[in-house]
Amino acid sequence: MTPSFDEDAVLSRIATTIRQGTTFLVVAHESPDGDAVASTLAMSNALREMGKEVLAFNADLVPQKLRFLPGADTMSTQLDAQIRYDVGIVLDAGELRRTQVDVPGICTQSINIDHHPHSEDFGDIYYVDTSASATAVLIFRILQHMCHPVSFAVAENIYTAIISDTGSFRYSSANSEAFFVAGEMVKIGVDPWKIAGGLYESQEAERLRLLASALATLQVSACGRVAVMHTTQQMFEAAGASSELADSFVNYPRSIQGVEVAIFLRELAPDVFKLGMRSKGKVDVGQLARDLHGGGHHNAAGAEMRGSLEQIVAELFDRLQPLLP
Repeated sequence: MTPSFDEDAVLSRIATTIRQGTTFLVVAHESPDGDAVASTLAMSNALREMGKEVLAFNADLVPQKLRFLPGADTMSTQLDAQIRYDVGIVLDAGELRRTQVDVPGICTQSINIDHHPHSEDFGDIYYVDTSASATAVLIFRILQHMCHPVSFAVAENIYTAIISDTGSFRYSSANSEAFFVAGEMVKIGVDPWKIAGGLYESQEAERLRLLASALATLQVSACGRVAVMHTTQQMFEAAGASSELADSFVNYPRSIQGVEVAIFLRELAPDVFKLGMRSKGKVDVGQLARDLHGGGHHNAAGAEMRGSLEQIVAELFDRLQPLLP
C-alpha cells in the first residue's frame, strides 16, 4: 500500500535530523510489547553505529522473553528530567502520554514514528503509516533511505518486531512488505529458530501455572462469537508470576472456533482491569477501545476499565453485540 503522504520528503527530513543531531532519546509506549521493545533497540543500535549518544528508555522493564535481543541490557527505566536531548524519537506509542515522558519538554526536536491507526498527531516530524506491519518496518525504511547498512544487531530486532506484531505471520498485518523485510533480515544472518525459541520456547513454569488458572475462567457468549478470560491479583500471587507473563493470554480465547472477538481482562487493583481485545477481522476492536479511552488497531486493541468483573464483561458483551457479523 502506498502511503497517503510524501514519504520521500518525510524520510529526507528524518535523515537530516538524525545526521545533524548528537544526543538522542528513544522511547516507546509503556508495558512494551515485542514491536515497542525491538523497535527501540533497532533504532538505538543503529544510532550508536552512526556515532550518536543514545538513551533508550521505557517506563517499564523489558519483558523477560525479549531480554535476549541485542541491546536489551542498554534499555533504561531511569530518566533524568534535567538532561536535554537534541532529538527525541517516539516509537509505536499511539499517544504521547503512553511514553510517560515529556518528550517536547526535554528534546529540541521530536520525531513520531508509528503504524497505529488514529495515532496522535505530535512531533516536529510525523511519520505514521498504517500499512506497515510493525513500527520496525518504518525503521527499516529510514535506514534504507539513509543508506545505512543493517547490522546483525539491528536485523535481529527488526525481525523480532515483525514476528511479534504479525503473530508469526498469522494476522492480517502480515502483508508482502512484512515477508520481504523479514526475508532481508534472514539474509543478513538472523536465525528464525533462535527468535522463535526466545519468544515461544522458553516459558517460565510460573506462566503455565497462571495460564491454568486463567483458562479455568473461560466464558463464551451465548452466540459463540465472543470469548473472555481473566486473571486476578490473587492468581498472580498463587502462581508466583509477574504481570508480563500474561501478555499473550488473549490469544487462547481467540483461537476458539467461531469466536470473532477475544477478550482478556487482567485485574490491576480492586475493580480496575486492563482490557485486551483481539478480533479476527470482522469487528473493529480498535474503535471500541477508543470509545473506552484506550487505543489500538482494527484487530488488536486495549483499554482500562473500572467496575466489577461481572459489570465489565456485561458491558463489553452489550457493546460488542451490535458489532458482530
